[in-house]
Amino acid sequence: MKKMMLVLIASACCSALANRASAQDADKAIADAVIAMVKAQWTADIKDPTNTAAQSKDTSDDYTEFNADYATRIDGKAMSMRLAEAGAKGSEKRVAAEMGNPKVQVYNGDVAILTYNYIGLTMGKDGKTEPGRAKSTRVFVKKDNNWVLVHANFASDPVPK
Repeated sequence: MKKMMLVLIASACCSALANRASAQDADKAIADAVIAMVKAQWTADIKDPTNTAAQSKDTSDDYTEFNADYATRIDGKAMSMRLAEAGAKGSEKRVAAEMGNPKVQVYNGDVAILTYNYIGLTMGKDGKTEPGRAKSTRVFVKKDNNWVLVHANFASDPVPK
């Protein structure tokens, strides 16, 4: 009887460890996927800043955003795209974009929160580059078996004095 109990306990422990490892693998795959989505958005912007459809292909229709440029929340993918399209007509162009310190928190396999420091460069029509910095949070939700961006917060990240 004692031997049977030990076997059952050992089996339960092994099963729990295997389940934990499996969940960690799933979370890592989700983290890799949402990070890749953001990098694909930046790549699309660098390739063609006017193609806002490619840049927002993973954005939910009910997307919301806070950023340092506007004092109010941007509500909806449509509003976000109108602003992006207007901004794409300017003379500045993103030439580099990197993600520092990325962290993805996954909840129940259907919500992922990505936080990172944005590090980038834009080039003006005069050819001069300017660094860009931001503290960023993006929230992704799995809808109809696809990951979509539902909210973002892009905060200023001033250079330390």
